[in-house]
Amino acid sequence: MHAKGCSRVGLIFVIMSIIFGIGARLPVAQAGPAYDYINISDPFLKKIPIAVPVFKPMSEPSKEAETAHKAADVLSEGLEFTGYFRLIDRGAFLEKPQEKGITGADLNFDNWTDIGAELLVTGGIWVADETVRLEIRLFDTFKGELLFGKRYGGDVIDLRQMIHRFCDEMLYRLTGKQGLFNSRIVFINKHEGKSAIYICDFDGHGPRRVIEGEAITLFPSWSPEGRAIAYTSYAGGEPSIFIRELESGETRRIAYDGINITPTWLPGGGGLAATLSVSGDEEIYLLTESGKIDKKLTDSWGIDVSPTFSPDGKKMAFVSKRAGTPQIYIKDLDTGDIRRLTYEGNYNTEPEWSPEGDRIVYSGMNGGRADIFLIGTDGQGLTRLTHNAGSNESPAWSPDGTLIVFSSTRSGAAKLYVMTASGTDQRPLLDMDGEQILPDWSSAIERE
Repeated sequence: MHAKGCSRVGLIFVIMSIIFGIGARLPVAQAGPAYDYINISDPFLKKIPIAVPVFKPMSEPSKEAETAHKAADVLSEGLEFTGYFRLIDRGAFLEKPQEKGITGADLNFDNWTDIGAELLVTGGIWVADETVRLEIRLFDTFKGELLFGKRYGGDVIDLRQMIHRFCDEMLYRLTGKQGLFNSRIVFINKHEGKSAIYICDFDGHGPRRVIEGEAITLFPSWSPEGRAIAYTSYAGGEPSIFIRELESGETRRIAYDGINITPTWLPGGGGLAATLSVSGDEEIYLLTESGKIDKKLTDSWGIDVSPTFSPDGKKMAFVSKRAGTPQIYIKDLDTGDIRRLTYEGNYNTEPEWSPEGDRIVYSGMNGGRADIFLIGTDGQGLTRLTHNAGSNESPAWSPDGTLIVFSSTRSGAAKLYVMTASGTDQRPLLDMDGEQILPDWSSAIERE
């Protein structure tokens, strides 16, 4: 989705060097969302202490006990992943809702405030054959009141999805932001001489290969609705753009003479932008979804790559060497005005516009190693998010704008990491063989 050029990944460095030289609702005690619980704009956010007891088995079969633990663990891990919460160890709990009861009438809220829990999630679970029903509630322990509750039902195999639907609803009520629990991440896995495209859940769970790459494969980019992936492949010898429909497996090829790289989709769909050298110089073009050239978006003596669009589609950030070194620029697509955004550092690439539209995250290199930086679209508030931890590249926003996934060599081979938008809570996303590079985070995807 963006140009991915830095020294860490040898192939990408060479390329860039060439270029640059379901649930029912339970009764709710509190009307409306409670956005004052979490101030997502606070870079020094205090994590909310939260307790998530094991769910209460609501009928006799012993099978429920294992599923009850799994449900609570999935919920705990999902909430902890957001960076907003501090999970209280279950060994500190003074009462057990899985034995006593899960409603407000069953709970002694003093037992929860005494161990420091500000929020409490209780759950009940029914398992019959291969189906499951859940009843989950969120409480404010200090106020002693129910914030909201939901019921879910479906196949046991969909338990994780049901839990994450609750997490999404919970995050929306506490932050006022749509969540990330139904999103996925696409990335390149380089292993044993092959470059395959993988996707995984938002938290690194369940990685699976969706496109086998015998040839060099780069720059995967999610379509806005999450149904297709655009990417660059050298399968024919020269770099071409491919679009793969994930459900049907249908693949379309877009190829013009010369370079065809860094595809990225327009907000709302209907087309994409990419760097082509059809006219000799590498410029950014707007393409229809079928691959026809609609218009030329840049025209300069310096090579232009890595388009990324504002959420409303009215502006485009991109990388250009027109000033002598790779820097990030912003173009107003209505007026045609172009202004330079980055001035610090001599190699700034891989921009991605935030979902809120006010910031751009990018990779900057000075002194041989890359780091992740954040800057306002007005050029103010430049912040370095990674420090002294290998080369850090290819940042991509979560759909709610609260997290950033990126590739880092801090542990040796390139692996995927995730951090908050303030640079805190940097941790590995998944553990798999090979190098994982060039991640892109989807919007929330509706699943069947």
